Amino acid sequence: MRQTGAPPAGLATPLQYVKGVGPQRAKLLEKKGLATVEDALFFLPIRHEDRTRLTPLRAIQVGQVVTCTGTIAGISPPPPGRARVPLVLLLRDASGYGTATLFGRGWLTRVFQRGQKLVLHGKGSRFRDKITLQVQDWELVESDDDEPIHAGALVPVYSTTEGLHQRTLRSLMYQLVERYAADVGETLPEASRQRRGLAPITEALVGVHFPEGEAQLAAAHRRLAFEDFLLLQLGLAILRARTTRSQGIALNPSGALVKRLRASLPWSLTGAQERVWDEIRRDMAAPYPMHRLLQGDVGSGKTIVAALAVLTAVEAGYQAAVMAPTEILAEQHVMTFSRLLEPLGVPVTLLTSALKGRERTARRAAVAAGEIGCIVGTHALVQAAVEFRKLGLVVVDEQHRFGVAQRARLKAKGEHPDVLVMTATPIPRTLALTLYGDLDLSVLDELPPGRKPIRTEARGEGKRQQIYKFLRDQAAEGRQIYVVYPLIEESEVIDLKAATDMARHLQADVFPDLVVGLLHGRLPFEAKDEIMQRFKAGEIHVLVSTTVIEVGIDVPNASVMLIEHAERFGLSQLHQLRGRVGRGPWKSYCILLTSGKLGEDAERRVQAMVETNDGFKIADVDLQLRGPGEFFGTRQSGLPEFRVADLLRDGALLEEARRDALAIVAADPELRAPEHRGLRQALLARWRGKLALASVG
Repeated sequence: MRQTGAPPAGLATPLQYVKGVGPQRAKLLEKKGLATVEDALFFLPIRHEDRTRLTPLRAIQVGQVVTCTGTIAGISPPPPGRARVPLVLLLRDASGYGTATLFGRGWLTRVFQRGQKLVLHGKGSRFRDKITLQVQDWELVESDDDEPIHAGALVPVYSTTEGLHQRTLRSLMYQLVERYAADVGETLPEASRQRRGLAPITEALVGVHFPEGEAQLAAAHRRLAFEDFLLLQLGLAILRARTTRSQGIALNPSGALVKRLRASLPWSLTGAQERVWDEIRRDMAAPYPMHRLLQGDVGSGKTIVAALAVLTAVEAGYQAAVMAPTEILAEQHVMTFSRLLEPLGVPVTLLTSALKGRERTARRAAVAAGEIGCIVGTHALVQAAVEFRKLGLVVVDEQHRFGVAQRARLKAKGEHPDVLVMTATPIPRTLALTLYGDLDLSVLDELPPGRKPIRTEARGEGKRQQIYKFLRDQAAEGRQIYVVYPLIEESEVIDLKAATDMARHLQADVFPDLVVGLLHGRLPFEAKDEIMQRFKAGEIHVLVSTTVIEVGIDVPNASVMLIEHAERFGLSQLHQLRGRVGRGPWKSYCILLTSGKLGEDAERRVQAMVETNDGFKIADVDLQLRGPGEFFGTRQSGLPEFRVADLLRDGALLEEARRDALAIVAADPELRAPEHRGLRQALLARWRGKLALASVG
């Protein structure tokens, strides 16, 4: 098979010049992202329908979807101008006679003739009190026609658009696969294909569109999914190899600041924190850049580990930047890092797009002059106007909300700084290998001592008064309570109880003898800080809040989390909110208050929360419910998308592809060997220049 160079002229042919397409149909195909023959070959069916099991005409049942075959014994065309009357065919097979109806297709009277043999696919229904087959697809069987594509086979079903019918699209795809599949160059090295038992590319393309059976379809899917994963993992392996080869900064001070911080903590680090800090410390001391992902469930103590890394960079004479996805989270980090670092003489500042005028200019100038050791901010940190004097460490929090490109832009503000990526969103292994394949992984898999499992209960609106009594009892025992709402103000579109109104109601009517506080994202930073300090000091008993408190708040005395309209929240958000309680020695509770009848997905989210406190199990359910593309709310910018691979279905294949990718890059870091030429071309096309591989010489 020919190895790829540039795509042959045939594959680059614009679809409008393909027989039977033309300019109008080409515009419809372009709506599906299909411009060339090559685009179309990789436009795969969303599913296949098995139309090989033939049902006798006499055995058709109402409501049943079936495939039948028969010979035309009679044709009853609709009267002219009567669109609601179908064309009726009288058919004969071995079981006897039956009828088939085709609505709105009177023109077929000119196509069908008595004695012709048809394969028909459709649904059993009633017409004039007789059971008939309401036809969805049909195929004329010529004596020399050995390739039925609309019926009598495993039939591909494609995603269509208005004006582009399934049958038309299927006929076009058949023509293109027949004519051009053999022109597609082989990407995978022969050794990889043989070792993994994968079909050649031409065979895979034929099999994925028009398979002869389930086995051929499965083999085709496996081959194409493996290629998807291999191209992703190769790109990540090349990025990783370059990182480990590039010159970095060896941040290896005496550790005096770290010792002072550790001595000031009222608790000892957990075994997991000690292990992870040791991994990070060794990476920072090495002369090449650290690229590490720190993954830990809610409350596992990631922030203190990050603070130790920041102090190490500062003591070595460098600055550290901490990037958070939202202003609220950035503000919370500033509070935390200020409390930990400023007593040690390390100044901390905040840079977000909300800063204006002189204040912004002054802070940027202080950062550029090197007067600030720890700079916390949002994506505002990557703006061109922000300059660091000596950036030695980049900490990126909740990385999945940033693109790879943003991470790279922040890194570019220093001379190969160390990078520590943190996430509290437990990520299933298949997804971690996809998103973070260029990073080393550290996992905080142990909660600090004294953290008890949180009891989670789901309750309907009818239990509200009982819940309020429970909250009152908890407050009487000296505990504090969070009440979380999805919105700040009443929405005319979705009738939700607003946090502001509810705080007034709780204070005036439900807990008049307690202090009820209100926290939401529109409050200025100082006001939020003051409310949190009062809650921490025990002056506020019930804190009504929006999801501002999702991450980074630590009040050991708070033992109850009541989430209103729990069905409106995503699973990872519910898990994050629950993690705000259970931080002290008392039994803690999370109450999910739902309203109305729950949809299927909402029911599963609530059920998962009740069944487990394990963030990784919750992440797996979340991945199943939302699918990989939705799992992170936005598509991870900077990574190529899969044509065929599905992380849920093909997870085991990802591990195989990763092993092959690492072996290939270890042997041939820039893919210059002749047997890797096809891979190199495919990689450049799929990553669209993000790898900056030198052109093939």
